Amino acid sequence: MNLLPTSGSLPEPFCKTILALLTPVPEWEPALCADLEGAFGSFDYRGKFFHFDVTDYYAAEMGNPLYRAIGSFQGLGSPQDLVEWKWRARVLEGRWSRNGLRLRNFDIGYLDADKLVLASFKRGPCKLYLGKGVWGDMIMGYSKGGFSPTGWAFADFREGRYNGSLMTIREKMKAGMRK
Repeated sequence: MNLLPTSGSLPEPFCKTILALLTPVPEWEPALCADLEGAFGSFDYRGKFFHFDVTDYYAAEMGNPLYRAIGSFQGLGSPQDLVEWKWRARVLEGRWSRNGLRLRNFDIGYLDADKLVLASFKRGPCKLYLGKGVWGDMIMGYSKGGFSPTGWAFADFREGRYNGSLMTIREKMKAGMRK
């Protein structure tokens, strides 16, 4: 007996594809953006870079200082594509590596009406397995007009550095849903 709903019987959830870019270069480099757009479509938002000073976890691999910014891509996507997006991001990280060390970190994820979810290849007690080695990590929730970090969110997200970017992207998502 098949208990799954038939195609079209449930509304498709929509989201914006999000990139949390970690880089030693505090700018949206043209060659990097071209590679990202080749994998995910054109950017519709590229946020301000903030000094990534909350941990030295990436310093041995990527150097120091590091910076993080949030970007999003045009159109609406589906959360079910997060696994594929994560694998595309890994391929790009390989292109932007030298001697087996990443020079850029592409944390790909999605923002929907209620939350920000980033994809990970690392398991954890608060992550949900999505398939093909990818875990989903909800790091921000949205309610009552603002974003709130989960207890396990990265420290820079807990500080609210990217809340302005996330609000801008959320507005783009809402505008796309009205079309």
